[in-house]
Amino acid sequence: MDALARKLGLKTDPTIFFTSAGIMILFLVALLIAPGPIGEAFGAGRQWIVTNLGWFFIFGVTSWVAFLLWVAISRFGAIRLGGNDAKPAYTNASWFAMLFAGGIGTVLMFWGVAEPISHFATPPRPGVEPFSVAAADDAMSFSIYHLGLHTWAIFAMPGLAFAYFIYRYNLPMRFSSVFFPLLGERIHGPIGKTLDIFAVLGTLFGVAVSVGLGTQQINAGLTELFGVPDAVLPKVVIIAVLTTVAVGSIIAGLDSGVKRLSNINIGMAVGLLLFVLFTGSTVFLLRAVVETFGLYITNLLPMAFWNDTLARYSSEGGAWGWQGSWTVFYWAWTVTWSPFIGIFVARISRGRTIREFVLGVLFAPSIFTLIWFAIFGWSAMEIDGIGPEARAALGDQAGTLSAAVAESIPLAMFAFFDNFPAATLIQGLAVVIVAIFFATSSDSASLVVDMLCTGSADPGPWHQRVFWGVSEGMLAAMLIVLAGDAGLTALQEVITVVGLPMFILVFIMMFALYRGLSHEDLSEIKVGTPPKQEDLKPED
Repeated sequence: MDALARKLGLKTDPTIFFTSAGIMILFLVALLIAPGPIGEAFGAGRQWIVTNLGWFFIFGVTSWVAFLLWVAISRFGAIRLGGNDAKPAYTNASWFAMLFAGGIGTVLMFWGVAEPISHFATPPRPGVEPFSVAAADDAMSFSIYHLGLHTWAIFAMPGLAFAYFIYRYNLPMRFSSVFFPLLGERIHGPIGKTLDIFAVLGTLFGVAVSVGLGTQQINAGLTELFGVPDAVLPKVVIIAVLTTVAVGSIIAGLDSGVKRLSNINIGMAVGLLLFVLFTGSTVFLLRAVVETFGLYITNLLPMAFWNDTLARYSSEGGAWGWQGSWTVFYWAWTVTWSPFIGIFVARISRGRTIREFVLGVLFAPSIFTLIWFAIFGWSAMEIDGIGPEARAALGDQAGTLSAAVAESIPLAMFAFFDNFPAATLIQGLAVVIVAIFFATSSDSASLVVDMLCTGSADPGPWHQRVFWGVSEGMLAAMLIVLAGDAGLTALQEVITVVGLPMFILVFIMMFALYRGLSHEDLSEIKVGTPPKQEDLKPED
């Protein structure tokens, strides 16, 4: 493999690179041959996980939130990620734009209307009347719970561990480096390489699902705007065009490509948000934003430990139906690509203190997410009709949006904009925003996968980085071509199952990080040097 890497002009770890690429190809071949059995096998695995270990996911993510907040406010918060004189390479605005656009920008565009309306029509808690005020409150609380502090804790936990061990101990920029306190020099051997391969595959498969969801939404928007058929060929063309954009950004690099695309996109997303605010029920929405902060703060602790213990078997999600289909799936899916976001955030966060890192990564995107859901979610529910009196006043218009979402979730955002002025223009803008979010997620993931393989923050050869960008697009496109909807469904089942071992590994990261922090000489944080690797080597 070393000779092949040299012949191809690659600057990477051949074992990690070629093994990851080979497993990805084998999975696609297997999916081509037997998509049904693969889906059934992993579907059974997912069913077992959400039924028997859903509580573990709920408890785990909540414990990460608590640990991160403790680290931030503790004496360890002053530790700088890098040398003690290191300075941040990016402004706060650019830093936030990159971590957000590379993180869950596509997810917010996809679920900003669809999730609140879904919970509004089908309340998570038993005894809550659909379309009622109580259902609206719960819809907002659970939507923000899913994409607020808890989701960003899944990214921040590995991100902080990566940044700490890479910058304080001068270890390679790889997933395995986080386990140095437990493995020592073995992170450079077969065990470490296995962990790195696992992280590469988790990133590829996790991003492929996001790409699939984004493609479905773009196709739905083009169907609404231009009558483009909702079919395999348009989806493949969409993936091809946007992968080309992502590859261009990859070649340009982090500062010129990813940073520029991220800044442009976050500006467009804010513009869309303000349009809904000022052309909709502005006073209602301003009041709703403030009230939503209160709902989230009030319900955060109960939701963080809610396990739907008394739920009965249902046709959706197994023994713990609603939570298995929503919360547990979210956590398992998100954790599969947490190495991607974690490494990416670590890469752009050198020079920041642990306190700045944790508070910035947890709270800045979460506040934006809350405002986004408050404006889009409450607008959508107001259009649909909140409570019997409002629905009676709307007459035949009541429930039209929730019915549209029930029929096609990817169409939710575009059906929503039908109720605003200049609907066609705004729907077109929404397609562009989703497309750029898609490109920023893809180019960020490609750069991170390349880092996982090279172990360096410095970019590898352009054709090496482009390979991963093209691979992500091909993975999503071939799934659609070879297996249609069954392909993406199978991949969703796969990443839920893969999410369990990844979840356990992130738990181990928490203990490894604590061990590393405990070896810091806090009296030297301001003027001293980072600790040495020898201080942290595990005993034989």
